Amino acid sequence: MVRLGKQDGGGGAAAAAAGGYGGGLGLAAVAYISVDYLRHISPSWHELLQPLLWIVLALIAITRVPFYKHWSAELRSALVFIAALVFMLCTLLYEMISVRSVTAVLGLTWHRNTPPLPDTGQWILLGLNEKLPQVIVDILRARIVGLHHYLMLFVMLAFSVLFGSIEAPGLGIGARYMFTMAIGRFLRAISFASTILPSPRPWCAASRFDVPHHPHPWAQKFYVPYASDPKAINTVIHHDMAYDHVVVGDDEYRPNWGIMSFLADFLRPLPSGDAAWINLLKKAGGGCNDLLYSGHMLVAVLTAMAWTEAYGGWSSCFIWMLVAHSAQREVRERHHYTVDCIVAIYVGILLWKMTGFLWPIKNRSRELRLKRLEKIEGRLYQAAKDSDLEKVRDLLKQVDLGSQSKNNEDGKGKGRGMQFFAGGTIVFALTVVVLAFVLTSDG
Repeated sequence: MVRLGKQDGGGGAAAAAAGGYGGGLGLAAVAYISVDYLRHISPSWHELLQPLLWIVLALIAITRVPFYKHWSAELRSALVFIAALVFMLCTLLYEMISVRSVTAVLGLTWHRNTPPLPDTGQWILLGLNEKLPQVIVDILRARIVGLHHYLMLFVMLAFSVLFGSIEAPGLGIGARYMFTMAIGRFLRAISFASTILPSPRPWCAASRFDVPHHPHPWAQKFYVPYASDPKAINTVIHHDMAYDHVVVGDDEYRPNWGIMSFLADFLRPLPSGDAAWINLLKKAGGGCNDLLYSGHMLVAVLTAMAWTEAYGGWSSCFIWMLVAHSAQREVRERHHYTVDCIVAIYVGILLWKMTGFLWPIKNRSRELRLKRLEKIEGRLYQAAKDSDLEKVRDLLKQVDLGSQSKNNEDGKGKGRGMQFFAGGTIVFALTVVVLAFVLTSDG
């Protein structure tokens, strides 16, 4: 049976010990990315190998469940995990509303006629296309990794706790990942909704959103009269009031959505469009003006940070190379401006560093043990000085009492209740994996 070996036994970033007990998890990550890329090279082989790879990995993980010794720690992290999941879903809903709102408020005509911002990152990439060897350019253009790949790489990392590859609990690192993601998504939604930037793809809004062509009454009053005329801009700065009393047309269609009817001003549905507000959020398949900062890059960076801290080694370098490749592709294909990707990278790194209180919790037992040793240090030194081996043994037994009680606690986890929790956790986790793969497979 393949063992997803542990990189090292140290805390923090496990980076240095790539040779530790094997690199099974890193090899599994490379295999997953390689097999999935076959969809572009040989679709027939991809259809055969991808399900086979997932079945093998799932079976290997399931066979490790009976031998896992940290279900008590997983149970203690379950409530935090569920709370982080709920928090993340709430922030994703807010983000989805904001994604459509920033496009809808200005109308399709504005998006079609407004040119993209100048982006020096795009200029550099176009210049490098002329200088670099063609094989390098082809690699940079290749669609090697996408959003769902990073989510699956993190899932593989979390499941590797069954093999001792990372520190328990697995639900702990999952809670930290989702909580950090939720904060990042919330900050991102506030950022791109604060200042609306024109899309690098002017046709994007018309292809993704069924919204009116004219601006919303809010934009008609507070933006349109002062959008391009330097005199008007100077006057509104001087008066600090919307001085141009232009006639605002308020012929907005407002469907009856019950308590959610207030969303009509933000989503701007059409009479011929979808009737349910939730369907308007789901059908776009992505945004156009949700630019600063990149949500895809945030996911990529959080995955790389989690991998670096929990596992480390050469495989974390591989993940960061994928992150760099994704960043240049976001700019190259004009999904984002360069600044969107740069900000996403350092925001993701900082946010991950700030949420270390959720995971890892692996040093607590060691700290308690050191505190006990400090308390008996004087007596232990005196007993050793007196060559009183019996007393030394007794003192060390006192230090080990905490560890023994923890082992007893873990032993209780083998009861029926804990077995039921273990089975439910695995089923729930696998279900989330399948949903994440299906819902994000289109990027």
